Amino acid sequence: MAGIGFEIRKILKKNTLLSVFEAYSYAGLIGSGPWLLSIIALMLIGILSLGIVLPKLLIIQFLTLITYMMAASLILTGGLQLMLTRFVADLFFTKDDDSVLPNLLGAQLITTIGALLVGFAVWPFLPLPVVTKIIILGGFVSLCNQWLGAIFLSGMKEYRLILITMLSGYAFMVLLALLLRDWQLDGLFFAFFAGEALLFFSFLFMIIRRYPGNKLISFDFMSRKKVYYMLFFCGLFYNIGVWADKILFWFSPSTSIHIIGPLRASPIYDLPIFLAYLSIIPGMAVFLVKMETDFVEQYDRFYSAIRGGSSLEEIYFLKDNMITTARGGLYDIFKIQGITVACLLLWGEQILTYIGIDPNYKTLLFIDVVGVGVQVIFLSILNILFYLDKRFTVLVLSGLFLALNIVLTYLSIALGPQFYGYGFALSTIITSVVGLFWLSRQFEDLEYETFMLQ
Repeated sequence: MAGIGFEIRKILKKNTLLSVFEAYSYAGLIGSGPWLLSIIALMLIGILSLGIVLPKLLIIQFLTLITYMMAASLILTGGLQLMLTRFVADLFFTKDDDSVLPNLLGAQLITTIGALLVGFAVWPFLPLPVVTKIIILGGFVSLCNQWLGAIFLSGMKEYRLILITMLSGYAFMVLLALLLRDWQLDGLFFAFFAGEALLFFSFLFMIIRRYPGNKLISFDFMSRKKVYYMLFFCGLFYNIGVWADKILFWFSPSTSIHIIGPLRASPIYDLPIFLAYLSIIPGMAVFLVKMETDFVEQYDRFYSAIRGGSSLEEIYFLKDNMITTARGGLYDIFKIQGITVACLLLWGEQILTYIGIDPNYKTLLFIDVVGVGVQVIFLSILNILFYLDKRFTVLVLSGLFLALNIVLTYLSIALGPQFYGYGFALSTIITSVVGLFWLSRQFEDLEYETFMLQ
């Protein structure tokens, strides 16, 4: 998302208190807006369907199936997203814009085939009419392809247009669900499919307009000489790791209930973790401002000095500035997210009571808030490591996060309700501490490794 730094830098150049507020608000919308809009849209669809879509179990089945589709789409495309992002970044660096669209279409063709295979594998186990299954499959394919289209948007720097498109797409989804709710489950799923399809084709239209391409389709992004397959596993491990604790709670008999077919949900865990993820909006805003603006600026100066043949003394100086900026950014993220966590710890019970949620959820909510807060720091560490091209380090940290989240969450479930949530929180904390230590070691020999890799 380095492109967003240019937009934020323009705002900050005004050098006023209002411009600082504007920059952080803009960063918060970019960093959290897409998933926040999707959550709000689905909540509104559920609320507007109450009393119309009957029995109420149908609404729960709709929301559960959408959650599973979100998880499956991110796991399915997570690896390809990273691999394709690096490939396209190299195309931008070499000014080979004509190859962007054909490779995107090639990746989306592979993604469509993969999504169809996953959909047909689940098909026999869902006790739903054929028409409903077809609509669900169409929504899943559109959702998977939307993730791939979104990774190109950072290079286009049209963030306001992207936010407006997302807002329009989800507003259209909610409106259509309101109009079609008399169709019961078919109406809700068709609204979801239509909204996701609209977003997918809108993003594709933006990309075609900016990068028309010189041929229809290409699979250069799969070439051994042009891509880094390690990035595929980085994205795969990270996305499975993010969902591992949720999946374990879903399929543990003691923490879940049956919803539809083989699909289950965990009311005791899903609600607190959902509320906890809303708390990362301030941290994500600081993340984008500090990492994608301040750090990237120092990063560009350091590597420009190396490419431009600057003196060793100047390179050392720029390296120290880059390290100081990275540490300052991580500290600011920790500070802001820490304040957010402290506020929720103080007023969490009152907030739960105000919105009509059982206050008994507060302990698990507090644990999850700490876990997702540390996850923002972990994401920042991975972001810096990606800029430094430390792919193996990211792979190990992503694999460690996945393994710890599985093992510790399984143990927390086995130990009983008083330990719920600790598995996820401890996995993010341990991985972040290891990541900070490793990042410090990477910075020590950075200029030596940079020269030796040439």
